[in-house]
Amino acid sequence: MRILLVTGSSGGHIFPALALMQRLKVAGADLLIVLPKKSNEHKILAECGKVSYIHTANLSFNLSGKSISAAYFFLIGAWEGLRLITKFKPDVVIGFGSLHTVSLLFWAWLFRIKTVIHEQNVLPGRANRLLARFVDKVAVSFAQTSAHLNISREKIVLTGNPIRKDLVRLNRREALDFFNFQEGKFNILITGGSQGAHKLNTVCSAALSGCDEKDSLQLVHISGIQDFVSLKQSYAQSGLRHEVFDFLPHMQYAYSFADLVICRAGATTIAELQKFSLPALLIPYPFAYAHQLSNARLLQGCGSALIIQEEELCVEGLREKIRNFMKNPQELKIMRQGYSGINLLNATDLLAHEVLSLN
Repeated sequence: MRILLVTGSSGGHIFPALALMQRLKVAGADLLIVLPKKSNEHKILAECGKVSYIHTANLSFNLSGKSISAAYFFLIGAWEGLRLITKFKPDVVIGFGSLHTVSLLFWAWLFRIKTVIHEQNVLPGRANRLLARFVDKVAVSFAQTSAHLNISREKIVLTGNPIRKDLVRLNRREALDFFNFQEGKFNILITGGSQGAHKLNTVCSAALSGCDEKDSLQLVHISGIQDFVSLKQSYAQSGLRHEVFDFLPHMQYAYSFADLVICRAGATTIAELQKFSLPALLIPYPFAYAHQLSNARLLQGCGSALIIQEEELCVEGLREKIRNFMKNPQELKIMRQGYSGINLLNATDLLAHEVLSLN
């Protein structure tokens, strides 16, 4: 069975595709993943195997040189997608969201190839709302998503959000040893997602570097590429026990080490927090149709996370919240217990089953 997967350029799109690829390889499928050309420097692509790239662009209806250029590259990408479809001859095409997937799924629909899209967020994006009308199956991560799709409920299947198979809880001692950290400290993981988050990076660094309790703290900060060097320099002068990474492929160590996570609220991050039952301070990305705020509200609703709006994020406020958790560890225990009310689906197997059943 030949299966083509197409995603956007962010980790939130690529990671679920990678998880599904790992499962489909076991089933003996011939796999090809297609990504935007701007993704060809992304470190996570080492796990992909057979990869192709197409030109893409964010289309705009403004009459400007930029919008004309975007339309040109979109059409180039559509032509490249057609060539991939005719050469690879997939039995199924699976899209993981973003406008970059539209042309390939359009060709698949035109040639009567079976199609599936996967929506990671509570609120579906523009591309998946459009494509949902044409594809054979729409897999969703959250039951609440169905209410936002104007299609037959028979098309929709609740699978959850696939997580890579290596993301399993480790012994705390093993995780601490990985970072060369000590027992008996308050452990914080900070991550802005695969592409980083500048304000989150700078506020967290300032809040923790100026914290009076720094002898009791140790932290892992995953910064993204843009702020990596400046954060390394800042933390080196702070006296904090820390490790800074631009990207960490072995996130199971970071999640297994953490007492508290400070992070964005992308769908993949939410799924991973659920997997590891981790208390979190969530700072949703304020743009992209507020997808992350809807995701974050699910965890806040079960008592496992607190939301800080980006415009409210400040050094003193964040420092006070961290200090409160350090003084009241029982609050973290209660937040962990909030996850007990969430039904964790075996998302990778469920999605793989839906794909393979189309053959």
